[in-house]
Amino acid sequence: MAWTASQAGSIDATRRSLCAAAGLLLAGCAGPRPDTSAAAKAELASAGQLRAAINFGNPILARKDGAGAPSGVSVDLAREAGRRLGVAVELVPFDSAGNVVDAVKARQVDLAFVAIDPVRAADLDYTAPYVIIEGAYLVRNGSPLQRNEEVDRPGTRVAVGRGSAYDLFLTRALKAASLVRAPTSPEVTDVFLAQNLEVAAGVRQQLEADAKRVGGVRLLPGRFMVIEQAMGVPKGRVATQAWLGDFIEEMKASGFVAAALRRHGIEGAGVAPCASPCQAGPRPP
Repeated sequence: MAWTASQAGSIDATRRSLCAAAGLLLAGCAGPRPDTSAAAKAELASAGQLRAAINFGNPILARKDGAGAPSGVSVDLAREAGRRLGVAVELVPFDSAGNVVDAVKARQVDLAFVAIDPVRAADLDYTAPYVIIEGAYLVRNGSPLQRNEEVDRPGTRVAVGRGSAYDLFLTRALKAASLVRAPTSPEVTDVFLAQNLEVAAGVRQQLEADAKRVGGVRLLPGRFMVIEQAMGVPKGRVATQAWLGDFIEEMKASGFVAAALRRHGIEGAGVAPCASPCQAGPRPP
């Protein structure tokens, strides 16, 4: 894993804060926790139904099945949350994480599935992560680049999806290389080829599929970042965040997330560690 010491420290600090928050939400292992489902239901379904943002720009989380219907772990989690709260779920489709975050900020959706990032935290409150995925680099077969650490050099241009977790991370991490932003993550490889750029950055599975599609390219070994995917809600929805914090811990501990990844044929992504050993889970309304 190609973290610098400062990046590793930042990630550790973020994880500690998430665990601390989860610990507060899950506190009370010795006694019953308050039932937050009624308040969460009122916040989440204020428009009469739970509007869940589904990002088709990340194939780890969501894609369309053979009939064109949405499927994936984020779809399964949204529907299960709605079932437990007794509310209808509207799946609102998006083609990029950046557009999802904009919709959350505009209060156009009630629930989102996004990567944890400190920039987004200005507008979203997160649960602990439920899935961990890898960010990878793609280069041409003839590229002199052989390792992730070699990318950050003057003259290297990196294609990345605008507003994606990779965009936000690389904006902070790259000091010498420059970013070229594609409209969405699925368009990164095409922009990389069309503009004759040196590197493309994105979800490993998306880049692997692109490599088979276009040919003449290869992935650099390993990963340049680990992405923690979480459920996010508009800032200030305290009851919702508390209920979802319990919900996502139960979904991990019960095997729901792992089963969803297997069912949808997702490889290369793992279930995030539980935030606390106390796993009672949320109570249904």
